[in-house]
Amino acid sequence: MNKLKPVIPILITLCIVFLFYIKRIVLLKFYPPICNAFIFLMFFGSLFCRETIIQKFARACGDKLEQPAFIYTRNLTYVWCVFLFFNLAVSIWTIFQSDEIWMLYNGCISYFLVGLLFMVEYIVRIICRKRNLI
Repeated sequence: MNKLKPVIPILITLCIVFLFYIKRIVLLKFYPPICNAFIFLMFFGSLFCRETIIQKFARACGDKLEQPAFIYTRNLTYVWCVFLFFNLAVSIWTIFQSDEIWMLYNGCISYFLVGLLFMVEYIVRIICRKRNLI
């Protein structure tokens, strides 16, 4: 069973995609907004805790968070919250659009935007570290 755990999310996703194409069940279009809402609420909810989710990720990677890094990661959580809210809003909007638009955004564009935000943040982090800002 432990060997199957990494495969289970892939199988669930493939079943959902299969159902969407075979049955044309409109309710399956709500899957991306539900996932986006869950992730947004995790990030947004962490803003009201002592440590944000990104600060917990940084600590889990072994980084020591001095005051500048603590502020940087908290601000980064704000950036992700804004992005995730935008992504959630657009994914909800796509539910009411054609299947092609829904698939294009939720299957391609949203992932590209997440990768772009990761890349931009990584470059900003490198620059800030070189300038000893974090």
